Amino acid sequence: MTDESPRAIRLEALAYGGDYNPDQWSEEVWHEDIRLMQEAGVNIVSLPVFSWPQLETAPGVYEWGWLDRIIDLLWAAGIKVDLATATATPPAWLIRSHPEMLPWNEDGQRLEFGSRQAYCPSSPVWRDHVARMTRAMADRYGDHPALALWHVSNEYGDHVSRCWCPESSAHFRRWLEARYGDLDGLNEAWGVNVWGQRYTDWAHIEAPRRSTGPVNPTQLLDFERFSSDALLELFQLEVDLLREVTPEIGVTTNFMSILRDLNYWDFAAAEDLVTDDAYPDPADPLAHVPAALNYGYMRSLKGGQPWLLLEQAPSGVSWRDVNVPKAPGQYRIGSLQAIAHGSDGAMVFQWRQAKYGQEKFHSAMVGHRGEASRSFQEAKAFGAELPHLAPVRGTRVRSRVALVVDHDSWWGSSATESLPSQRLQWLAQARAWHAALHTLGHAVDTVRASGPFDGYDVVAVPNLYVTDASQAEALSDFVARGGQLVVGPFSGVVDATEKVHDGGAPGPLRGLLGVEVDEYWPVADGLAERVRFTEDGAEFDAPTWGEWLEVPDGTEVLARYASGELDGRAAITRRAAGAAASGAARYASCVLEPAGLIALFRAVLAEAGLPARERIDLDLEAVTRSDATTDYTFVLNHGRRELTVDVPAGARELLGGAAPRGTTLTLPRFGAAVLATPRAEAPPFITLSDSTDTTVTND
Repeated sequence: MTDESPRAIRLEALAYGGDYNPDQWSEEVWHEDIRLMQEAGVNIVSLPVFSWPQLETAPGVYEWGWLDRIIDLLWAAGIKVDLATATATPPAWLIRSHPEMLPWNEDGQRLEFGSRQAYCPSSPVWRDHVARMTRAMADRYGDHPALALWHVSNEYGDHVSRCWCPESSAHFRRWLEARYGDLDGLNEAWGVNVWGQRYTDWAHIEAPRRSTGPVNPTQLLDFERFSSDALLELFQLEVDLLREVTPEIGVTTNFMSILRDLNYWDFAAAEDLVTDDAYPDPADPLAHVPAALNYGYMRSLKGGQPWLLLEQAPSGVSWRDVNVPKAPGQYRIGSLQAIAHGSDGAMVFQWRQAKYGQEKFHSAMVGHRGEASRSFQEAKAFGAELPHLAPVRGTRVRSRVALVVDHDSWWGSSATESLPSQRLQWLAQARAWHAALHTLGHAVDTVRASGPFDGYDVVAVPNLYVTDASQAEALSDFVARGGQLVVGPFSGVVDATEKVHDGGAPGPLRGLLGVEVDEYWPVADGLAERVRFTEDGAEFDAPTWGEWLEVPDGTEVLARYASGELDGRAAITRRAAGAAASGAARYASCVLEPAGLIALFRAVLAEAGLPARERIDLDLEAVTRSDATTDYTFVLNHGRRELTVDVPAGARELLGGAAPRGTTLTLPRFGAAVLATPRAEAPPFITLSDSTDTTVTND
């Protein structure tokens, strides 16, 4: 890893391996596992994620022997361990001794033991036992040479991200008191004079369970913030203990890509290495596009540092309605995509396919047929390729484009039913905007709404429903320095307490964007309005949302509504700013169809002086990682057709497969190449060759 994160992981190669569950198998199988791991090039495994009941069979009664033996066997075979603290779920004996620590749902029902994550994050009993187990693990294994990384818990918030039990309500009240100081402050923030909700005692406040009608939106937003913070506190408890006992060992917890319920910006600040669990659907031919957004988010959470793909499926999963396996080549191309986007390895769930339990049909590196399984043969082949990518480890992805991810806005625009429309969805909007930039050929980083925006030429803000003055100032400074900003609909609506900004939207962004929103105009179900660009007359659908804008002098109208009650009114605007008016802020008041977004961002990239692909094929992806001397450009064909692309002359191909012929490169179905070239001021921009048939396209 880079010098900026020396504790991240003790591994001198790209990480390759998977979740290992030796407690599901006899010790005879362990030896076979290790032989096959060596054959496949595995250098690290994660264990024992769900083994607390096997390690502490009764309160204070530990059975370390089996874990001692498997860690020693792995180390002797040259395989390191991403060691979990085993706190992902409580043992049955703990639940039965303390049933009060079980979580409640929104209806006030206690959830029963029988799956995983059966705990209330706020429970002091749970926290005490977690701390005790974590210290026991650290004391036992902190000095073991196989220990490469601490793996805290597992997928926080996957099953229980919010709890409505009495303990959570008490914790929520403490959180609110720390935030607002006194009840007057809370009553003011929550706007309690609407519907007679004034509080005169902290004890009167509960977690917002299901009620007689719509619940106070500020209470809902605060509960979202609190719930994320409660799990963060639980994570921080383990992090602090591990750093106390083993300060030299890096700490992580596995994220779940771009997740609504947890503010990963805050979680990433608490850990040493960002790790992610990613499961693109192999049945979706465009699943790699939102995957690129997920990976851009992961690498951005710690300022561009390399991260690690900790879980992916070797083939099919077990939790979709229809679990389509990965076609031959899809495991390889998906792994390379993650590495292209900054992952320093490609790990999987899981090593050996389970014989029983909830995940027995989830694929594994070693399938039910053992080493004869297709998944093992493909995993082994990819493991043999990985050493060729050794120069890429520790390098960083190059990007001049960023997309704002703001959890307050995501939560605020989705937690309540009291909105102009439920069809304007933050994640769908973010994915659509990212897809347009991805289609035009750019790897997209993510940033907070408050920045920093250094190093970017284009910043896209799909939605900033909750906006404060500091965010507006940071975005204004970016434009003043010559940056190109695009802000999406329903932005600048409310402040941090869900109060509408004086004068309405876009609130503190009004001076920057040069518009005023008079009314929101969502599109009725089953309809789609039209938007016409003023420069070329091109028209596109706006299927879900519009706004009545007032546009003062000095703001340019780039597109107008071309149907419905808004016909003729401004839909997309541009306001110049900065030195010699080189920067500009655009406001898109509508939700555009994909082709319209491509047209919008093509113009934005051109004004920023950045390239954009003219010939579009959504199967093609190119991402460049760089060190001080070399650009490593991953060229990926996610489709089932052959693609030919133009590449820099003299490029050296690292994988030894599809080598360039002069200045073109032909990639077969699910084909990939990694091209090494001397580092240039701008990274290589890969485009389709004229020889590529684009008769069949994805747009």
